[in-house]
Amino acid sequence: MKPNKFIIERQVSAFRADNGLSSSEPISLKSLLLKLNVLTVFRPLSDNFSGMCLKDNSEHRFMLINSNHPRGRQHFTIAHELYHLFIEEKPTPHKCNPGYIKSSVEQSADMFASSLLMPEAGICQLITESELKSKNISLATILKLEHYFSVSRSALLYRLLNIGIITESIRSHLAEVGVKYSAKCFGYDTALYEPANEGLVIGDFGEKARNLFDQEKISESHYTELLRKININGMQENENSIGC
Repeated sequence: MKPNKFIIERQVSAFRADNGLSSSEPISLKSLLLKLNVLTVFRPLSDNFSGMCLKDNSEHRFMLINSNHPRGRQHFTIAHELYHLFIEEKPTPHKCNPGYIKSSVEQSADMFASSLLMPEAGICQLITESELKSKNISLATILKLEHYFSVSRSALLYRLLNIGIITESIRSHLAEVGVKYSAKCFGYDTALYEPANEGLVIGDFGEKARNLFDQEKISESHYTELLRKININGMQENENSIGC
């Protein structure tokens, strides 16, 4: 069954409201993941593996994101996985693979991610009235939108198409324009289109490990090993001193 876009939009609106987010502003995903207490790990993975998530019976949530993918694509993957962790009624462990025929649940997660990252109200605020009327959006506006919302060119163009702001012919034409080259021509940083965050961990894993060590529930070697699992050597600060 094809996802109902009106239900998805309502879910996005409720999710934003529940987390103190406005209906039109871009989202700081790293801050949101910390707030939601989702342990998120960025690791280099194969190109056909965007990410995965897990939620146990105790409501512990985990997300793995491919750091080999461009930053904008990572943002979409994070938003996609948030659907599985907070919206889907009975999520099951899975991995997100781009380019495959998707189930209705995966399509719903994509629609949720698109709406969450690029709210229609926020998009319309950044597009001139003449562009909205003509449905002919300039490349300058496209670049402003994708950097404002920190999303990939592809994700933005499909969002604009799906909410009726551009036509398929305009989407196809803009999709052929070199992304990095156009960004440089208009004076934008290209970091949005490049791999990022390798080794980054968002969450309180390190804090919990430290508390266990301070309470003498785990040994120094066990504590060190736990930190190594998230690529942090907590024992080298202050000349290998344990007291921080």
